Amino acid sequence: MSELYQILDEEGVVNKQLISKINLSNEQMLEMYKHMLIVRILDGWLMRLQRMGRAAIHAPNEGQEAIAVGVAHASEKQDYFFPTYRDLGLMIVRGASIREILNRWLANSQDPLKGHEFAIYGGRKYNIVPTTTPVSVHLAAATGFAHAAKIRKDNLVVFAFLGDGGTSKGDFHESINWAGVFRLPIVYVCQNNQYAISLPVKRQTASETISIKAVAYGIRGMRVDGNDILAVYSATKEARESARNGMPVLMECVTYRLGSHTTSDDPSRYRTQEEVEQMRKKEPLRRFKNYLISNGILSEKEEQELRKEIEKEIEDEVKIAVSVPPLPVQTIFEDVYSDMPWHLKEEMDLVVKEFEEDHQS
Repeated sequence: MSELYQILDEEGVVNKQLISKINLSNEQMLEMYKHMLIVRILDGWLMRLQRMGRAAIHAPNEGQEAIAVGVAHASEKQDYFFPTYRDLGLMIVRGASIREILNRWLANSQDPLKGHEFAIYGGRKYNIVPTTTPVSVHLAAATGFAHAAKIRKDNLVVFAFLGDGGTSKGDFHESINWAGVFRLPIVYVCQNNQYAISLPVKRQTASETISIKAVAYGIRGMRVDGNDILAVYSATKEARESARNGMPVLMECVTYRLGSHTTSDDPSRYRTQEEVEQMRKKEPLRRFKNYLISNGILSEKEEQELRKEIEKEIEDEVKIAVSVPPLPVQTIFEDVYSDMPWHLKEEMDLVVKEFEEDHQS
């Protein structure tokens, strides 16, 4: 239960016995690396855009890319995802465009969610359900969705993402208890990044691990090296099959958040730079790149060319996104009532008029 499942060590050296059980082509692995690279570079741009005052807030993904990307690659097209606000990889793998993501974060007039909430994303065409900002609140909805899928006999599995801090909330315990009782097709993906904002995991729980919590609820627990994308992929395949066959799974992915919790956080107040640099040596892109290059799947030159290509593409998309006009002020009145009541319409007209007058003067 507490043993950490790992295929690639910190230097990218592979366990040949374990990797032989994974049916992944070189092309698939290159695509996984490309997706992680897109997330890393796009994440950096979203941080810069927030510092420039273009985006309200951002929750950095750096250091955790292997989890969302690995899980998404191991899923099936019909599966559903209930993410957190730190899962850019899900969006990239499931087909969301860079432009659409930028529009969402910038909350411009092309934002598919019209400026509602922050750093969340979703869409029916991607089978990604927009999450809530409060921690773990979405888990009950994900569990209910999985229960409905079982009743309907839908051939799908639900992946519900949460952080280590979410395991201290009642929503988490109620949800996995329900999943265990009714044997639902759901995998709870806990991204244990060592800190719930500033609270270290050792202050979060007295349990030996997070995955061991599965025992009390009669579901399966798995503990995976979340910085090893091959281990995440392999474990997710196994977890999905288990959930599909009536045994829900709590999959703890052990990772480390290299950046701040959000752009409103100062991590230097609760952890040392030495700790961060030590953990940076274990980060997922470096590890997977070493493996790909040492095994002749990718060359250093090809990697640099791929990186430059992605950087240029994202920079071009940023230039387009920042030129898109902002949302019209009346957006805050819309999507509340199917038929707007007279008093709200009157208030909206007044606000729009004052807004136009202020911008004309």
